[in-house]
Amino acid sequence: METALHEREWLLRRQTHEMERMTNEMPIEVPAKEKKSATKKSTAGAKAPAKRPANAAKTKSSETPLTKPANGRSRVVVEGIKPQIDGGRFAAKRVVGDSVRVEADVFGDGHDMVRAHLLYRRADETEWRTEEMTALGNDHWTASFVVDQMGFHEYTVVGEVDHFQTWRSELKKREDAGQDLDLPLKTGALLIEAAAKRATKEEAAQLKAFAEKVRGGSTAAAFDGTLLAIVNRNPETEMQTRYERTLRVWVDRERARFSSWYELFPRSWGKPGQHGTLRDVAAQLDYVEEMGFDVLYLPPIHPIGRSFRKGKNNTTEAKPGDVGSPWAIGAKEGGHLAILAELGTFADLEYLIEQLRERKMELAMDIAFQCAPDHPWVTEHPEWFKKRADGSIQYAENPPKKYQDIYPLDFESSDWQGLWDALKEVFMFWAEKNVRIFRVDNPHTKAFPFWEWVIAEVQAVYPDTIFLAEAFTRPRVMERLAKLGYTQSYTYFTWRNTKAELTEYMTQLTKTEVSEYMRPNFWPNTPDILPFGLQTSGPNAFKSRLVLAATLSSNYGMYGPAFELGENIRFKEGSEEYLNSEKYEIKRWNREAPNSLRPLITLLNEARRANRALQRNENLVFHPTDNPQVMAYSKSTADGSDVVLTVVSLDPVNTQAGYVTLDLASLGLKDGATFGVFDLLANRGYRWQGSRNYVELRPYEVPAHVFEIRK
Repeated sequence: METALHEREWLLRRQTHEMERMTNEMPIEVPAKEKKSATKKSTAGAKAPAKRPANAAKTKSSETPLTKPANGRSRVVVEGIKPQIDGGRFAAKRVVGDSVRVEADVFGDGHDMVRAHLLYRRADETEWRTEEMTALGNDHWTASFVVDQMGFHEYTVVGEVDHFQTWRSELKKREDAGQDLDLPLKTGALLIEAAAKRATKEEAAQLKAFAEKVRGGSTAAAFDGTLLAIVNRNPETEMQTRYERTLRVWVDRERARFSSWYELFPRSWGKPGQHGTLRDVAAQLDYVEEMGFDVLYLPPIHPIGRSFRKGKNNTTEAKPGDVGSPWAIGAKEGGHLAILAELGTFADLEYLIEQLRERKMELAMDIAFQCAPDHPWVTEHPEWFKKRADGSIQYAENPPKKYQDIYPLDFESSDWQGLWDALKEVFMFWAEKNVRIFRVDNPHTKAFPFWEWVIAEVQAVYPDTIFLAEAFTRPRVMERLAKLGYTQSYTYFTWRNTKAELTEYMTQLTKTEVSEYMRPNFWPNTPDILPFGLQTSGPNAFKSRLVLAATLSSNYGMYGPAFELGENIRFKEGSEEYLNSEKYEIKRWNREAPNSLRPLITLLNEARRANRALQRNENLVFHPTDNPQVMAYSKSTADGSDVVLTVVSLDPVNTQAGYVTLDLASLGLKDGATFGVFDLLANRGYRWQGSRNYVELRPYEVPAHVFEIRK
């Protein structure tokens, strides 16, 4: 009776469906004024298209019919993969040896269980490696893979309905309910035999043996862990859902993440009354090495233009003997592929690089894509420069400032391809001479597509090349340059002074998506920037800014000897420029001055090298204090073996004190624990207990503690 009722309902639904179909295929009457055009458009012998009833609703599907998917049996959704930069448009960044944690949302329809797999490989590999993903709850999954060499690595996620685990789960429920298991066990045997067809010969034999036991009624065999492991190694791939695109991660060498930079002008390192040379710098490397720096950064070393050369303090008329700005590149002797004769020769550069290598240091070269009026490109390729209304070449301006000694390049040039090739040759030329770190001047004033292309071109040949973007510009522009391939970036640290400003900025750099692609490099000063905070607060301000730069960021640098000697004389009121700037003249520094910060710099760099916790950024944790002038934060290694707590006074004048409330769990400590803190700057230890502890910081000593946590 029940069966007959179901059949009648089915027939009734079928008849209704047929009537609807016939109605939809009935021709619609065409108005007289449209009949002629409609006839013209029809093709002889062609079947007339199905017509909608006049009162039928207009739907999206009726206008753009959907096609069937390639595999309609794939019932799982894969979405929300992280890391993923702009939908996979750009690569995330890592360093050799890093573990890349991938997360994704993977789920299916109904109540069947699902599985998720992380697929990963180097870009030059053809076969994918697979890692089973772990469910975190709420359909969220994770797995990790280790990047083992420089260059691009690829990853994606696949998911499938897990018929075997679904069957085992339901079998357990049936068993607990005391139901008959004969048919369910036979169903399971079929699933096991299907897996055997996908397995190796050895595992297929094991699976067939399990299938016989399960078909024979053995629930113990059904729940055997070995059986589950073998089935999981042989998934039903033909019904998997794969994420819509392959994602990438670019892998750099270690120095991309951890480096200490020291900038100097070689011309100021010669004997009294003489222009310094590259050999002079090589002879005095001990000064830089002993402070613990591993990157020596030199401003441009190319010939300096003579036309419109700037005089001291950026005056528009140079006097006899004025050396000009190194950033006014190019003279009759050559341009970006030449060395200023007063600095030496290519052999001298090679010698300097060798001396640095022996000290496990590297040379960073400044690349400034701009030209002095005397640069050979000005006459050889005038089309690479913008013209003014009178036909003359447009010099650089940042109104009201004028830079008559510099011609900017025109990235809208009709010969942009020739320009790109010439600029690429600059990088390749110096890379071939064993320069693998480039600090790029003002990259935000050059075309974005160029940077994406040229960085990829250089790193395709020299994957160990590091690019530092000197782009003190708008946030989105800085971030775009990092996405396009820049290894490190200058930042706003130079102007972040209060506890709230520093906390907010560091949280953005280390805890948001920005951390996936932008590596900060903190500079408390540069030849262009003497921050207001360093101008009036005396040497103690230099101390606190030094500690902040060196411990907040794993990459940091300074312009010396101006920094360690506390150079703070501004050009004029309201200016962030130096008086008697080294950019325009040779300076003589008393590097042995008793007030030099060399001892403190040395201690900080020793702490950075000895403590792996300080060599990363994403591990930063802030700890509350009850004094807005006292800032506390920690960094820890993943295994908790190295933990460093830094406490800094932001007041360069007055003694500041207060209580720090520690997040003990982030330090690997239990509530109420007693532990040691050893100050690496004062070489002194203390015993602390619990989360709340007292600190006192005197600016005329060292306005900071850098504590090793000793458990």
